[in-house]
Amino acid sequence: MSKHFLKYLPALFLLVFAASCKKDAKVPPTVTQPSNFAKLGLYEQVSGSNRRVFIAVSKIGTVSTTDYGLVFDTGSTGLTIDASGIIPASMITSSGFQITGDSVNVNGITITSQTATLTYGGVDGSIKEYGNLAYAPVTIGDGNGNVTTPRIPIFLYYKVVNVNTGTQLAAHSADVFGVGPGVSATARAIASPLSYFKLPDNITSGFRLAMLNSTNFSATATYTAGLLYIGLTSDDLNASNFIMHPLTYNAIAGYQPNIKSTITYNGQNVPGTILFDTGTPATTIIENSAATSNSAALPANTVVSITTDQGFSYQYTTGTDLNLTEVQNPSYSNDRRTIFSIDFFLSNEYLLDYTNHRIGLKNN
Repeated sequence: MSKHFLKYLPALFLLVFAASCKKDAKVPPTVTQPSNFAKLGLYEQVSGSNRRVFIAVSKIGTVSTTDYGLVFDTGSTGLTIDASGIIPASMITSSGFQITGDSVNVNGITITSQTATLTYGGVDGSIKEYGNLAYAPVTIGDGNGNVTTPRIPIFLYYKVVNVNTGTQLAAHSADVFGVGPGVSATARAIASPLSYFKLPDNITSGFRLAMLNSTNFSATATYTAGLLYIGLTSDDLNASNFIMHPLTYNAIAGYQPNIKSTITYNGQNVPGTILFDTGTPATTIIENSAATSNSAALPANTVVSITTDQGFSYQYTTGTDLNLTEVQNPSYSNDRRTIFSIDFFLSNEYLLDYTNHRIGLKNN
């Protein structure tokens, strides 16, 4: 019925017609889109060419830890933190924790007698971290916004040492908040702190990392709001243009964050797998079994591109400060993975779906 015709209908008919329409009309239900379980900010900092992104952890057990920022690391799994300032100093020795029996409870933290050593530091594995499996609730975030986990497994260490020099590193210098999939190589009981939340039925376990803010990297750690979305909505998974990559299961470490890809530079197409790692602060390492030297830096203005097996593509140009890149032969590095540094996250978004074991990548 045209609006011109309605204009000439008798007034009484219009009233009856309006009343009839009102009585019979079906009001569509209001659809409320689910929201993420939590949204937190992160701290960005730069020192020379090293860029770091930290997450605040404001409480371990019952102990306030507001002075500690942990490296937010997509390349490892599990929360690793120094015991200094968290448990009484009298319990910490150079050879381990003072524990009688299977475990001890202190400050809301259960420290077990299960020990482990974490090794890292590149090719030589010179950095070793010594500690124990522990359990505690953890408050993630600070006064800008926070959320508390249930009681979760963590790695509590009592010392970290450069075994080449014999030097013990400063307390809390190796604190890491590993959010990768699977379980920690340190202790298989430990997984990402973000994977333990009890979520509503319409929220999927996982997180989304927004593109980092390149202008906020400064000598002083700068808070950037809204970078980390905990818990994934249906829109995150289906309507946000992420390209999803199913992960491969490993019998020891569970699902691994390595993505099959082809890396192209200087006319070479190198098949391999890529780890996208916020914990690598400066230099992307391309593993190429055809490399003629153990390790060599690509010169500035070299174009590097990747294409994953699911069709995600990304290209960058090496510089003197950003996008530093080296090529290594895996016979030297003993690691066949190409590792993309934090610079990747300055222009791309990243999503990890713990429930369905897949990583999403998105250009921005």
